[in-house]
Amino acid sequence: MYYFQDYFGFLIAILLCMAFSAFASGRVKNAFAKYDKVRCRSGYSGYDTAARLMRSGGVQGISIGSVPGVLSDHYHPAKHIVNLSESTYGSRSVAAVAVAAHEIGHVMQRQDGYAPYRLRTALVPVVNFGSKLAMPLVLVGLLLDGYSLAAGSDLGFKIAMLGVLLYGGSFLFALVTLPVELNASRRAARMLAETGILVQDELPAAKEVLSAAALTYLASLMTSVVYFLRFLLRVLAMFGRRNDRR
Repeated sequence: MYYFQDYFGFLIAILLCMAFSAFASGRVKNAFAKYDKVRCRSGYSGYDTAARLMRSGGVQGISIGSVPGVLSDHYHPAKHIVNLSESTYGSRSVAAVAVAAHEIGHVMQRQDGYAPYRLRTALVPVVNFGSKLAMPLVLVGLLLDGYSLAAGSDLGFKIAMLGVLLYGGSFLFALVTLPVELNASRRAARMLAETGILVQDELPAAKEVLSAAALTYLASLMTSVVYFLRFLLRVLAMFGRRNDRR
């Protein structure tokens, strides 16, 4: 009975996360589509914006590339390239300029040594490693449960909890990502105003696009929290019942 109640609660939480994620995704697409029709008065394209902001910030050694898709923009620090999507690269809209400036916000974070950005970068190999080993370690721990019970050892529990901790790296990554993205958006708005790429009455539109994008990272964090807690509580519950049998 407890298992079904527990699973039902988890299912409700995930459905709520999925609904919020769909809302956030729709909000981003609608905001971008709305302001992609509004040409910025400076005439700058996404590419022009990225190049101008990097020059203004004294950034060197970072190239600007184009990748397929819509809103597939990203900064790849290891390859020293800012990749702008086809919908951003050549577009001279307020939306494209805002998105390009956001990616340069990440470039400036790296250049300034912004602590949350450095932490997120350091977590990347941990998350990649942990995502591969987390579930196998939990399964090994559960398989060792019988041996551990007979031998009076907590080996199985320790191995399973190691898997939970590795999985927790994904949760920590999502937790750090939210302030990093919010900071990049604030930097973007400030740089656009300071360089005059957008005039004062164009900034609210750019901020609307950037704020909508932030909701997607909040949705990701919420989903990560639910899965991590589910993972943790299930392991604790399973080994708790084992201890009751001793």
